[in-house]
Amino acid sequence: MEQHVLDIVEWIRLQPVLGIYVILAIIAYLENVVPPIPGDILIVFGGYLASEQIIGFWWVVYLTTAGSVLGFMTMYYFGYAVGDEIRTQRNRFWFLKFFDAEYLDKAERWMYRWGQGVVLSNRFLAGARSIISIMAGVTRLNPRNTALYATIGALAWNFILIGAGWLIGDNWPVIKNYLNLYGSIIAGVIAIYVLYLGVRYILEKRSVKNTQKKS
Repeated sequence: MEQHVLDIVEWIRLQPVLGIYVILAIIAYLENVVPPIPGDILIVFGGYLASEQIIGFWWVVYLTTAGSVLGFMTMYYFGYAVGDEIRTQRNRFWFLKFFDAEYLDKAERWMYRWGQGVVLSNRFLAGARSIISIMAGVTRLNPRNTALYATIGALAWNFILIGAGWLIGDNWPVIKNYLNLYGSIIAGVIAIYVLYLGVRYILEKRSVKNTQKKS
């Protein structure tokens, strides 16, 4: 595991109980706002601390979920405020450098096609969480329903992560390997699906052209 993550873990371990709760909630929040933050593995560490009875299992589930939802809705309202101008104002906001314009377009298409279903599953789509929250705002999804579905998704995902940390105890760092594998699989599935949509679009256009020529 990277040294900086281990340093953060050791620092968290030395904090008082209330401080640990606050730090984990803030990490869950910032992960949605600053994508490079390794929030998932640190939340797994929270599960380990719960297994050691240093903090309460359900308290850490609820607080990290609250942090995740607040982070998601922060980016939602950012997208809502900026709207379609997000593509022309990328240089104004430093965190947008983490997002390729192509991914913004893909997330927007997902929103128009599946709407709140994308919000519900956003926590399980590694690498696309912040993009989804921004584009949910850009496409003006209903904010109340968006917050509800974001809460359900975050609660389910955080429960899985914290539960995994609680179950395997001292071996919690191995979860990082599975998270990396999971992220690679999800990225591959998304890439294959996008390729499929592209091929289908090309074939449909060719079919329309052929039909027009025959007529």
